[in-house]
Amino acid sequence: MLIESGKIVAIEPDGLWVETISRSTCGSCAAQKGCGQSLLAKFAGHTTFIWVSLGGRDSQDYSIGETIELGVPEAVVANGSLLVYFVPLLSLLAATLAASYAGAGEGLTTLAGLLGLVAGGVLVRWRAHVTRHDSRLQPVLVEGRQPVKFA
Repeated sequence: MLIESGKIVAIEPDGLWVETISRSTCGSCAAQKGCGQSLLAKFAGHTTFIWVSLGGRDSQDYSIGETIELGVPEAVVANGSLLVYFVPLLSLLAATLAASYAGAGEGLTTLAGLLGLVAGGVLVRWRAHVTRHDSRLQPVLVEGRQPVKFA
């Protein structure tokens, strides 16, 4: 489980809005100096707002500004990365090869590749929209380094 800390910015009856600043991975990555994400985080203080389910806990136990820990299973991160990077790439290659084997000229083959890339991106976006409320893919509150299980 990947652990990230965040600050509570809003409280709802069934969940918390948490502001995170991604620093945990940037400190341990080998490409630290050549990474655009690390550079943006340093200059812009890039923050992300995440909604976290309370999982049956009382919202009165939390206060705005409190720092909490969130956990995300490694498999979710790995599978999400594969989906986001490989689906558009594979659709670009498939569309380019299909156009090439169909005898299209260089310009049409390039256009087919770009359309394949966009189609792959649309497919990833659709998949993210369909699974946005899947509790298995959401971050969980971590208390004492033990993730809270959902019923």
